Amino acid sequence: MTNPLCDPYLVLNKVYCGGKYLKQALAETVVEPLNKARTVKICYGVLEKDAYFDYIIGANTQKPPKTAVKIIIKCALYMLEFMQKHDYMVVDFAVELTKKLGKEGAAGFVNAFLRSYKIPALPQQSDERLAIECSSPLWLAKKLRRSYKAEAAEILSAPSRGVCVRFVRGAENYLDKPHIKTPFDNVYIFENFVRDEGFFGGDYTFQSVGSVAICTAICGGQRLLDACAAPGGKSVLLSKKFKSVTSCELHAHRVELINSYAQRMGASNVYPVQTDSAVFNPDYAEAFDTVLCDVPCSGTGVINENPDIKLFRKESDIENLNDIQLKILGNCSRYVKSGGTLYYSTCSVLPEENDSIVYKFLQLHPEYALNIPVSQLEHRTTKFGLQFLPHISLGAGFFLTSFIKL
Repeated sequence: MTNPLCDPYLVLNKVYCGGKYLKQALAETVVEPLNKARTVKICYGVLEKDAYFDYIIGANTQKPPKTAVKIIIKCALYMLEFMQKHDYMVVDFAVELTKKLGKEGAAGFVNAFLRSYKIPALPQQSDERLAIECSSPLWLAKKLRRSYKAEAAEILSAPSRGVCVRFVRGAENYLDKPHIKTPFDNVYIFENFVRDEGFFGGDYTFQSVGSVAICTAICGGQRLLDACAAPGGKSVLLSKKFKSVTSCELHAHRVELINSYAQRMGASNVYPVQTDSAVFNPDYAEAFDTVLCDVPCSGTGVINENPDIKLFRKESDIENLNDIQLKILGNCSRYVKSGGTLYYSTCSVLPEENDSIVYKFLQLHPEYALNIPVSQLEHRTTKFGLQFLPHISLGAGFFLTSFIKL
């Protein structure tokens, strides 16, 4: 029998020790095809429960184990606590893998830990308790509890709803699979969805419900600039509403992603450009009817799809992101024609990346008037825009608003 902890360890070692995002680590690691689904489940599960497992390990050890050993223990804990696997089998697999990695000296520790660990009581302090219960970084738990009060736990623990697929044609051929109908035409969320030849033929694409919601809220026109466009999903969908779409991206390899996406989906009016949307381009001055700034952000609204965000995102990042967000929005505001519309969006649930940025922008740009859009997807309306939250918005956490140039 293949050791079920081996492949998850290989993948997660690249995340914890190599700083790679989980999707990247999975893509570049050769794993056993027969048990790939199990490997993916364990990898995502470990990262989703990372802070919780750290709490268990800390409560049952005098000093934390080395990273490699900690990864093995976390994989084993996930199988024991959340996959209901037999104790003796998981412990044996963990000890075997420890030895296989040349860490015979730690095998006894791994064996003893997994046979004797206890689940500790949760902290009494409310922020710390929330962080452990929802396996969240403490800084994020504090921010969300301050902003959302009792809803913070629901936001942090909202699960992924599945794989969101937007169909161009042929949706009826796939609807025998378990799915959720979204408020948007030909967009469904499936429990599982295996890519087939229809993907390469442009019959459908994978696009988050949040991305579709943003595109649906945007009014059409002649010329659109998508300021931070990779991988290209919004540019391609919006190409049906605009005569031409200029899709900007900072890095060359991400520009190629947009180009490939547009070609696959037959969007011939999407024009990818490598440029920095925070730096003024005089050729774009007042040249567009509509500009979309889907800016770099903390990603705190999509943690359920990308649990590695909880590892890599730090509280200290937010101030720098705020600077970038305001700079991109301010610069791109110069590209909108009189009477045109500027859209601002993030995949964040933090008010300092959403309402606060909008407030600052309006203070600096009296030539713009707030124009909160409408959406079919359930949301909360804030003072300055639409806040979508994972537990009410089909798993999607993001923010959207718009401005009219006077």
